[in-house]
Amino acid sequence: MSVPAAELVIVGHYDKGPGYATRRASGSPSWLLMWTQEGAGLVEQGGATLTAGPGDLVVLASRAAHHYRTAGERWRFWWVHFQPRPSWVTWLRPYALTPGSHLAPGTNLPPRTDLSLSNLGPPEVESSSLSGRIEQAFLRAHAYARWSGRGVPPEPGETYRPVAAMAERARELVLGAVEEILLLATAAAPDAFGPDPGDRGASGAGPGGLRGTGVDRRVGVDRRVARALELIAAEPGAPHTVTSLAAAVALSPSRFAHVFAERTGRTPMRAVRAARLAHAAQLLEATDLDIGQVAAACGFVSPFHFSRTFAQEYGLPPRAYRGRLGS
Repeated sequence: MSVPAAELVIVGHYDKGPGYATRRASGSPSWLLMWTQEGAGLVEQGGATLTAGPGDLVVLASRAAHHYRTAGERWRFWWVHFQPRPSWVTWLRPYALTPGSHLAPGTNLPPRTDLSLSNLGPPEVESSSLSGRIEQAFLRAHAYARWSGRGVPPEPGETYRPVAAMAERARELVLGAVEEILLLATAAAPDAFGPDPGDRGASGAGPGGLRGTGVDRRVGVDRRVARALELIAAEPGAPHTVTSLAAAVALSPSRFAHVFAERTGRTPMRAVRAARLAHAAQLLEATDLDIGQVAAACGFVSPFHFSRTFAQEYGLPPRAYRGRLGS
């Protein structure tokens, strides 16, 4: 299957030496994802040439000529042929080198001494690291591809020859694992929150022209501020402080507070307060949690403090706000 059919979902693992190469002059009807564990591969598509090293995720779109080969003595990598779900294209856009090639650079994986295929899976895989979780997702994807669609999916095996997911349920499970891989790999990409140009000068752009600029063109704010806002929105009830948020984006508390206020027009803790109150309003609207439970879930120190703060923001205390919705 040198040119896999568009509808096929195929998962495989290769450990190739210096003679390995694949060239598709007309491209492939399917998309191709490759995640390097050891060594390196040279990949060309759409005018872009890149070297994928340990931890790097390469995604090639369909219908574009491509060529890839071992770069050096060894290239050990997982790969999947698939058709992307619509949201995946948006996730990959910041990592585009050309319209058809994407690189999400990862941190280097630790060297492993047990390099036989039979030793790829648990318990050797360290699940606490992002690379370990990505590898586990590939192991599950390969097992799911072998599933008949009835009963319990098989466990990861001792050989990792290419396998096509033939059952519809198997394909959906494989695509679910691929979705997890894409989310983890793009979250793991380094320099996601690079230096601000005003700190020490902008460095060269990387995937999507974003690396090292400090400004995330997707949201129009400093990347470190964007990351802090993501952390607040993901868990508004967490015990966020200026110090904890600054540490998460590798800034001193004073520098973080200055940059955050400069870019958003408010202090970090006012942003935390706004997120907590918005979350509380949602809980009041959608659940029957009592006021104390809502306060605790949103990170307020007491129901009294929560009620007073909520009334200042919404013009009604929490109980009256919920009652108005039900009237």
